[in-house]
Amino acid sequence: QVQLVESGGGLVQAGGSLRLSCAASGRTLSGSAMGWFRQTPGKEREFVAAISWGGVSTYYSDSVKGRFTISRDNAKTTVSLQMNSLKPEDTAVYYCAVRLSRWGSRLPDEYDYWGQGTQVTVSS
Repeated sequence: QVQLVESGGGLVQAGGSLRLSCAASGRTLSGSAMGWFRQTPGKEREFVAAISWGGVSTYYSDSVKGRFTISRDNAKTTVSLQMNSLKPEDTAVYYCAVRLSRWGSRLPDEYDYWGQGTQVTVSS
Protein backbone atom coordinates (compact mmCIF):
# COMPACT_ATOMS: atom_id res chain seq x y z
CA GLN A 1 0.00 0.00 0.00
CA VAL A 2 1.01 3.58 -0.65
CA GLN A 3 -0.30 6.51 1.35
CA LEU A 4 -0.34 9.91 -0.33
CA VAL A 5 -0.88 13.20 1.47
CA GLU A 6 -1.31 16.43 -0.49
CA SER A 7 -0.69 19.90 0.90
CA GLY A 8 -0.40 23.47 -0.31
CA GLY A 9 -3.87 24.17 -1.60
CA GLY A 10 -5.75 27.33 -0.77
CA LEU A 11 -7.30 30.52 -2.07
CA VAL A 12 -5.36 32.77 -4.44
CA GLN A 13 -6.18 35.62 -6.76
CA ALA A 14 -5.99 35.21 -10.50
CA GLY A 15 -2.41 35.64 -11.69
CA GLY A 16 -1.02 34.34 -8.43
CA SER A 17 0.92 31.20 -7.61
CA LEU A 18 0.60 28.14 -5.42
CA ARG A 19 2.84 25.15 -4.84
CA LEU A 20 1.27 21.78 -4.15
CA SER A 21 3.20 18.96 -2.54
CA CYS A 22 2.45 15.29 -2.20
CA ALA A 23 4.30 13.08 0.26
CA ALA A 24 4.25 9.35 -0.29
CA SER A 25 4.83 6.64 2.28
CA GLY A 26 4.35 2.93 2.56
CA ARG A 27 5.64 0.50 -0.01
CA THR A 28 8.62 1.43 -2.10
CA LEU A 29 8.00 3.76 -5.02
CA SER A 30 10.97 2.41 -6.91
CA GLY A 31 10.11 2.44 -10.58
CA SER A 32 6.86 4.38 -10.11
CA ALA A 33 5.64 7.46 -11.94
CA MET A 34 3.60 10.14 -10.18
CA GLY A 35 0.98 12.52 -11.42
CA TRP A 36 -1.49 15.27 -10.60
CA PHE A 37 -5.13 15.35 -11.58
CA ARG A 38 -7.94 17.76 -10.77
CA GLN A 39 -11.69 17.53 -10.51
CA THR A 40 -14.61 19.93 -10.23
CA PRO A 41 -18.14 18.96 -9.18
CA GLY A 42 -20.03 17.09 -11.85
CA LYS A 43 -16.99 16.60 -14.07
CA GLU A 44 -14.59 13.74 -14.65
CA ARG A 45 -11.15 13.74 -13.14
CA GLU A 46 -8.83 15.67 -15.47
CA PHE A 47 -5.15 15.06 -16.11
CA VAL A 48 -2.86 17.94 -15.14
CA ALA A 49 0.74 16.71 -15.12
CA ALA A 50 2.89 13.62 -14.61
CA ILE A 51 6.52 12.76 -14.09
CA SER A 52 8.35 9.54 -14.79
CA TRP A 53 10.46 7.55 -12.35
CA GLY A 54 13.78 9.42 -12.25
CA GLY A 55 12.13 12.61 -13.48
CA VAL A 56 13.47 12.24 -17.01
CA SER A 57 10.09 12.72 -18.66
CA THR A 58 7.32 15.14 -17.79
CA TYR A 59 3.85 15.43 -19.25
CA TYR A 60 1.38 18.32 -19.14
CA SER A 61 -2.13 18.99 -20.26
CA ASP A 62 -2.45 21.71 -22.86
CA SER A 63 -4.40 23.85 -20.42
CA VAL A 64 -1.51 24.12 -17.94
CA LYS A 65 1.55 23.80 -20.18
CA GLY A 66 3.87 26.76 -19.67
CA ARG A 67 2.24 27.71 -16.35
CA PHE A 68 2.64 24.60 -14.18
CA THR A 69 5.80 22.65 -13.41
CA ILE A 70 5.93 19.16 -11.92
CA SER A 71 9.00 17.90 -10.08
CA ARG A 72 10.01 15.17 -7.65
CA ASP A 73 12.73 15.02 -5.02
CA ASN A 74 15.87 12.92 -5.22
CA ALA A 75 14.44 10.33 -2.87
CA LYS A 76 11.48 10.21 -5.28
CA THR A 77 8.95 10.10 -2.47
CA THR A 78 7.64 13.64 -2.87
CA VAL A 79 6.14 15.22 -5.95
CA SER A 80 5.41 18.92 -6.27
CA LEU A 81 3.34 21.03 -8.63
CA GLN A 82 4.35 24.66 -9.01
CA MET A 83 1.36 26.56 -10.36
CA ASN A 84 1.92 30.04 -11.76
CA SER A 85 -0.33 32.52 -13.56
CA LEU A 86 -3.35 30.85 -12.05
CA LYS A 87 -6.75 31.35 -13.64
CA PRO A 88 -10.25 30.97 -12.19
CA GLU A 89 -10.70 27.90 -14.39
CA ASP A 90 -7.88 26.21 -12.47
CA THR A 91 -10.20 26.04 -9.45
CA ALA A 92 -10.62 22.37 -8.51
CA VAL A 93 -9.69 19.68 -6.05
CA TYR A 94 -6.19 18.53 -6.96
CA TYR A 95 -5.21 14.90 -6.48
CA CYS A 96 -1.81 13.27 -6.37
CA ALA A 97 -1.48 9.75 -7.78
CA VAL A 98 1.08 6.97 -8.17
CA ARG A 99 1.36 4.69 -11.16
CA LEU A 100 3.26 1.42 -10.70
CA SER A 101 5.12 1.97 -13.95
CA ARG A 102 8.23 3.92 -14.83
CA TRP A 103 6.28 6.14 -17.21
CA GLY A 104 3.49 8.57 -16.52
CA SER A 105 0.07 8.47 -18.13
CA ARG A 106 -2.73 10.94 -18.87
CA LEU A 107 -5.37 8.35 -17.99
CA PRO A 108 -6.58 8.27 -14.37
CA ASP A 109 -7.50 4.58 -14.65
CA GLU A 110 -3.84 3.74 -15.12
CA TYR A 111 -2.89 5.02 -11.66
CA ASP A 112 -2.86 2.70 -8.70
CA TYR A 113 -2.92 4.92 -5.63
CA TRP A 114 -4.56 8.27 -4.91
CA GLY A 115 -4.41 10.94 -2.26
CA GLN A 116 -7.43 12.56 -0.64
CA GLY A 117 -7.08 15.79 -2.59
CA THR A 118 -6.46 19.45 -1.77
CA GLN A 119 -8.71 22.33 -2.76
CA VAL A 120 -7.38 25.10 -4.97
CA THR A 121 -9.58 28.14 -5.46
CA VAL A 122 -8.62 30.97 -7.80
CA SER A 123 -10.66 34.13 -7.48
CA SER A 124 -11.13 36.58 -10.34
